Amino acid sequence: MTRRIVHRTRGQGHGPIVRLMSPSDLGEALKPFVFLDLFEADLRALAASMPVHPHSGIATVTVFPEGDVTFDDPHAGRGTIEPGGVEWARAGKGMWHGHELSAGRSPKVRGFQLWLALPPDLETAESESQYVVSEQIPSVGPARVLVGSYGAVTSPVRAPEGINYLLVTLNPGEQWTYEPPSGHTTAWVAVSRGTLHVGERVSTGELAIFDQSEAPITLEGSAELGASFVLGSAVPHPYPLHLGAYSVHTSAEALAAGERHIRELKKRLDAAGDIRRDQGSTPVFRG
Repeated sequence: MTRRIVHRTRGQGHGPIVRLMSPSDLGEALKPFVFLDLFEADLRALAASMPVHPHSGIATVTVFPEGDVTFDDPHAGRGTIEPGGVEWARAGKGMWHGHELSAGRSPKVRGFQLWLALPPDLETAESESQYVVSEQIPSVGPARVLVGSYGAVTSPVRAPEGINYLLVTLNPGEQWTYEPPSGHTTAWVAVSRGTLHVGERVSTGELAIFDQSEAPITLEGSAELGASFVLGSAVPHPYPLHLGAYSVHTSAEALAAGERHIRELKKRLDAAGDIRRDQGSTPVFRG
């Protein structure tokens, strides 16, 4: 038996971005996964339309199934994230970001940005970033392990335990079965390209949520196109979601502390002036 799909959505489009999940809707059912955007755009145009903005209480995971981007960070160095690489940004008690990645060689990029709700010991911790290039992401069969552990491999991303996030590419007609680790009763998939058969057809741009269980998930790429998709599974986040404009915390007190720190960081960011790097990127600001 494979897992049953209990909900599916195409989200809401905002120009080049499709919002598939938000903390105020499906994030409540899928926590610690609380937000997911699918985007396809010229990063130059996307950066121009997206202001630098704050976060607290969450971590963001950005992966690019198609296209490449560059990063230039005073703490992490400079480099290129090619298809299958990851930007990990743990906001913790607060950070400002939005322009730390700049366009690479490809005219467009296609990718997902995911938010993870953090547990109490990390939601008010110091923020940190990792830029993990494609060669550093381990694979198990057709799956790249972006976050967590699967089979005999573990991602280098410093994420909380109990969360797996995979990027999977199946050739036309190829079948693969995901065996969730113990306790991973929350699970979902979102398709970037092609069509996926999971008991039902899930096509490009769709998010499908599975029933709560530890049963395996058997996935097959369509005979015509195959499929590229992300898959998330996790031990359910046992805390309530307290929501701010850009923040998600486990309590009203932690949310108030995070938003207070964000306001303090904004004053320091304004005082710092122009902190853009040579490539045009603006590093994550932690004060």
